[in-house]
Amino acid sequence: MKKLDQFVPPEGGVRFVLTDIDDTLTDEGKLGSEAYSALWKLSAAGIRVIPVTGRPAGWCDMIIRQWPVEAVIGENGAFVYYFEDRQLKSFIHPSVADGESIRKLENVYNAVKAEIPLVRKAKDQFARIYDLAIDFNEDPPRLGYETAVRIREICESFGAVAKISSIHVNTWFGNYSKRDTAVLFMQERYGLTEAEFKKQAVFCGDSPNDEPMFGCLPNSFAVANILDFADILETEPAYIASKRGGAGFVEVAELLK
Repeated sequence: MKKLDQFVPPEGGVRFVLTDIDDTLTDEGKLGSEAYSALWKLSAAGIRVIPVTGRPAGWCDMIIRQWPVEAVIGENGAFVYYFEDRQLKSFIHPSVADGESIRKLENVYNAVKAEIPLVRKAKDQFARIYDLAIDFNEDPPRLGYETAVRIREICESFGAVAKISSIHVNTWFGNYSKRDTAVLFMQERYGLTEAEFKKQAVFCGDSPNDEPMFGCLPNSFAVANILDFADILETEPAYIASKRGGAGFVEVAELLK
């Protein structure tokens, strides 16, 4: 991972900033004024901001309505919410799970709970449509990343996809990811090929569930807390900020305006 001062903007500049939310924009669960201001400054500079998050549909509906963003990719790539002609629209990944598959997630959770009794569903589960979020680090008790790895293994034993974020293990049935949906949406909404998308966009994240985006975009960034996952990270970002969380995102945003 290179330092930010080694970043060379692409020819034609950056048109899109895709970013994770939790522990990338936020600190201890709060969106600070400087990080929020950075979103507004990017938007004012004509750069389209698109959060790419594991957070649920209910949160994403609020974010697209109230934040200065172009679109929101939610539940790790299950859908995108965006506005067109002042009308809220949704783009659903074609492999998103059907109702029966979604119901199977309860069996996955029961198996995890049987082996690790202290796990619990994330408090935002009620706002989700397509996935299950298992909390290991958002609310007490904190269970640690070794536990998160075991939760992922149990989920995968059922044939589900499972990704570790800084707070949850998100699991679902369906052949999609943050990367897959971002590429498809850019083609559908803006007519960009994958190669054009890679030249015009950057991504900023903080944890292993951002690895699909780190691998997708050559100009990928992480805030400094990515180092918390050094032992389990398989795909690194190209660049790393010197600061953690929202302050690290502000560092990245300052490069791009």
